[in-house]
Amino acid sequence: MGRLFLVDLEGRSYSCKHCRTPLALKDDIISKYFCSRNRRAYLFYNVENVTFGPREDRMMITGKHTVADIYCVVCGSILGWKYIHAYVKAHKYKEGWFVIERCKVLNPAGTPYEAIQEAQVGHQAPNGQETWMAQEAQAGGGIDVDNA
Repeated sequence: MGRLFLVDLEGRSYSCKHCRTPLALKDDIISKYFCSRNRRAYLFYNVENVTFGPREDRMMITGKHTVADIYCVVCGSILGWKYIHAYVKAHKYKEGWFVIERCKVLNPAGTPYEAIQEAQVGHQAPNGQETWMAQEAQAGGGIDVDNA
């Protein structure tokens, strides 16, 4: 077994709920209102301290994508996936981005995700604009759920 090197994230970060390994900075979040399988998820620009599973094609609600599952580098817990390729042109923007299920991580305050927060999905943001998820849903994208 080799030596394990972790990337130290400076700033407020999301971490693995099992071993508290830092995974992603709060500033790297794209959406807090993404869906995966049957759960809410976060969409990130960048994630650290993960390993990748094999690439595979998955049929999702928004079309076929090539993805690789991501795992915590310390404890091996599955966290979500990385978009490698989108076959549908309208969803090419997701390529290279990461989906992490909320139930798998601790938020920057170090607390787990609460299901009560799901009631807020689709409501008006404090500034009066619709949430990213609602905008994407109206445009026909942004919500990827495995059909598997």
